[in-house]
Amino acid sequence: MLPAFISRVMRRVAQKSARRVLVASRNSSNDATFEIKKCDLYLLEEGPPVTTVLTRAEGLKYYRMMLTVRRMELKADQLYKQKFIRGFCHLCDGQEACCVGLEAGINPSDHVITSYRAHGVCYTRGLSVRSILAELTGRRGGCAKGKGGSMHMYTKNFYGGNGIVGAQGPLGAGIALACKYKGNDEICLTLYGDGAANQGQIAEAFNMAALWKLPCVFICENNLYGMGTSTERAAASPDYYKRGNFIPGLKVDGMDVLCVREATKFAANYCRSGKGPILMELQTYRYHGHSMSDPGVSYRTREEIQEVRSKRDPIIILQDRMVNSKLATVEELKEIGAEVRKEIDDAAQFATTDPEPHLEELGHHIYSSDSSFEVRGANPWIKFKSVS
Repeated sequence: MLPAFISRVMRRVAQKSARRVLVASRNSSNDATFEIKKCDLYLLEEGPPVTTVLTRAEGLKYYRMMLTVRRMELKADQLYKQKFIRGFCHLCDGQEACCVGLEAGINPSDHVITSYRAHGVCYTRGLSVRSILAELTGRRGGCAKGKGGSMHMYTKNFYGGNGIVGAQGPLGAGIALACKYKGNDEICLTLYGDGAANQGQIAEAFNMAALWKLPCVFICENNLYGMGTSTERAAASPDYYKRGNFIPGLKVDGMDVLCVREATKFAANYCRSGKGPILMELQTYRYHGHSMSDPGVSYRTREEIQEVRSKRDPIIILQDRMVNSKLATVEELKEIGAEVRKEIDDAAQFATTDPEPHLEELGHHIYSSDSSFEVRGANPWIKFKSVS
């Protein structure tokens, strides 16, 4: 009797789920057209479109990705306070539309390099939440085998996570040079913050990229504060999209995933056409402080943060668009939220229980492909073996 009873219950559950999906599909639109904010232009006669079409599949995908990044960062905050994560940790909650919109505007074969605020880009480039959180906690299952930490994560066509302010600028130009040399029609997105925009190496990268017409999209994520200093106090010219001087630029609403997507498509097409580099300024906002050691409220008010959360939150903007245009129902989005929460909790469980790397692995993977050799430790008597 018991197997028959269980079978009947499971059949009813399946029927209810099927009915719910059917009702959702009947009541939903397949796509919708939205107006997006016009980009400010520099040295450009025309820019990205001011309207765009969002399909239901795209909307659900972007919503899930942004919500995953948000929940992942909040979990990282929790793990840091529980001392599972040590050292530097820079969170990007509030800036989810940037990493998701950028990825939506390029090809998987294109290249991306960014600063130390890298967790969101790591995820959109293809790393799993499990591998990211495990790297943050320094475990063997991390994407860099537990040896990179928060600022040094990598995957195919993604070059970090760079700990030195602005260092990724020249590296991104170098990746773009490789793309041009190979003639493969690929581009490189080179991300940096408003604080790094004042670095000399960024200006040097601009110059070389323009001279050689490199397919590089320089992207300034302007979250209004370089560490604890506002852009007004740190920059003689806060119009970062004009900082390229001889490079065309766009100022983009970085809190709107659709605006970021369309601007990225425009910039990518510009680079692929052989015209050289282009500069994008994404106007965005981070909810956390600069890093976990910064409470984030000594140089800005709690009211300022709350106003952005209530009026410009990128996830709520997309959610409202999808519900109001019948691309999705509130119930569907809640189900996605529950699934994301479970994924994050499972990943956190793995990240806190997976073993740490063995000490003898310290010298491994110095080269991607080479015969093993000895590596000197902290003194001449300590030796490690490097294995590719």
